[in-house]
Amino acid sequence: MGFNANRRGFIKGAGTALGVAAAAGGVVALYGMKRTWDPLPSVVAAGITEVDVSRMDKGDLRRVEYRGNPVFILKKDEDMAPNPARDVMINGEPYTVAIAICTHLGCIPAWSPSARLFQCACHGGEFDASGEVTFGPPPRALDIPPFRIEGTLLVLGEESEEYHRLVAQA
Repeated sequence: MGFNANRRGFIKGAGTALGVAAAAGGVVALYGMKRTWDPLPSVVAAGITEVDVSRMDKGDLRRVEYRGNPVFILKKDEDMAPNPARDVMINGEPYTVAIAICTHLGCIPAWSPSARLFQCACHGGEFDASGEVTFGPPPRALDIPPFRIEGTLLVLGEESEEYHRLVAQA
């Protein structure tokens, strides 16, 4: 048997083609794996709640849902004490934005407009109009959800400098 240059060249070419195909298949497989790890667009969209506060009057309370949790948005009136450490300023007006879950045992407090308090019926905890504890067993103020402000639009689920400032002061 003699040396056949054509056969050896064919085998080298076939080996190279097989290697290229395997590399391409590996890239496609890695891309598919990465796509399965990424959250679905519907999940990402569910993590953001947009609230237009332009139609709220002073003293109005809105309850919205953010990531399955209730959130209170209260437009403060003149009789509610300002709290620069917790108030969210939207177009120069103070708002309370807080996750509506008592920090004691997770009950949902109710807003009492006459007392100007969030009152938790489970164990008697009370929070002022800014969400600070005024009475009872809650260990800390109501939590502030991540937010960003665009004009009169409050975007829950996106962190901003103002959010970081408020959380740092809490």
